[in-house]
Amino acid sequence: MKIKVHTLNSFAKTKNGGNPAGVVLEADNLTEDCMNKVANKVGFSETVFVQKSEKAHFKMRFFTPNEEVDLCGHATIAAFFLLKDKGLVQSGKYRLETKAGILDIDIRDNRTVFMAQVLSQFFEKITRKEIISCLNISEDQILPNLPIQIVSTGLRDILVPVKNLKVLLSLKADFKKILSVSKKYNVVGFHVFSLETKFKSTAHCRNFAPLYGIPEESATGTSNGALSCYLFKYNKVIKDQVSHLVFEQGYSMNKPSEILANLKIEDNEILEVHVGGTAIIKKNMEIFI
Repeated sequence: MKIKVHTLNSFAKTKNGGNPAGVVLEADNLTEDCMNKVANKVGFSETVFVQKSEKAHFKMRFFTPNEEVDLCGHATIAAFFLLKDKGLVQSGKYRLETKAGILDIDIRDNRTVFMAQVLSQFFEKITRKEIISCLNISEDQILPNLPIQIVSTGLRDILVPVKNLKVLLSLKADFKKILSVSKKYNVVGFHVFSLETKFKSTAHCRNFAPLYGIPEESATGTSNGALSCYLFKYNKVIKDQVSHLVFEQGYSMNKPSEILANLKIEDNEILEVHVGGTAIIKKNMEIFI
């Protein structure tokens, strides 16, 4: 069987930036085994399969090279950007069925796609000692006034604040140790960030998810949604800033990326979380399975 896979770079800041995703349209007749095989052959961190839905405008399933995940922000952005480019949708609001729930999608006139995420959940705080050996840094290179904590807006990540951009960009990740800790806490991986940035953004980030076959990811929508909520909770962004949060990622991989986020706040409570960006359409692939 021949499967057509569209490839796009989501959240691209430059021509060669962003996070590549595979998009398979009209995937209703593909079995889970077929989707697994296609994603493995494509080899990107995620490939998304677009299907019909009885509950929403579309249903999407997301596969890493190893297995299915409930949700993927950058692949969702890629899929809706492609649907808009092909004239299959117009600017406006849509509903998306995923294994993480029914999510709202907003396609803006400037071709930016925003995806609502599930409301943030805050889980265990983790000691510095357990994390520093995974990143080959010292305790004093962790930002002292923020916790290392598991946060989710659809996918569980360990958020790790480091002191500055120099520390972040010089990390030597120990993928075996990160994988072990990820299994222990049932998380996708580590989202490490600095509040010092290159372009006066909200934060600069690196994301490690070896448990899912992703040593490092150049742009991570769901993780930055979780980070947006974390920064608000711990007073690192204020209410006046939450409508336009900007995250830098991928620079350590020579894949500059920009992820946008906004929060809806009422009475100091987070009511909505949205992550968005644009994409660059690349070449098509033909996969035989």
